[in-house]
Amino acid sequence: MKEYKYKINGNSYNVGIGDVDDNNIVQVEVNGVPYKVELEKKAAPVKVVSAPRPSAAPRTESGQKVIAKPAASTGGAYAVKAPLPGVVLSISVKVGDVVKAADTVIMLEAMKMENAIHAGRDGKVASITVNNGDSVLEGTVLLTIE
Repeated sequence: MKEYKYKINGNSYNVGIGDVDDNNIVQVEVNGVPYKVELEKKAAPVKVVSAPRPSAAPRTESGQKVIAKPAASTGGAYAVKAPLPGVVLSISVKVGDVVKAADTVIMLEAMKMENAIHAGRDGKVASITVNNGDSVLEGTVLLTIE
């Protein structure tokens, strides 16, 4: 037990402090009177995870951002459109691939979240109108399915 001498408001105190047990309880003795003191449990440290930041939108020679704008609707083909503005992270199909309605065709990053864009209908990929890293607006045609 460690012994300490304190003077508080002119009063002297002899304090003995024992070891902390498994339940965070310490035996403390003040001027010969024993006390059981329960210590607050320390919160576990918070781990900060730093995710890589997305790269900036590409720019033209004049410095303007390259942003794909919504295109006019196509005839008989089904257009897969961007549900919200974002950046194209990856394209998992190529022209000529046969896809099912539930297949993920494009990963779009929007509001710091990755959004899986599904084909929406069975068919064959007729065209892809965006590239990896393109910034797109809501309603932009990403690809068409025949």
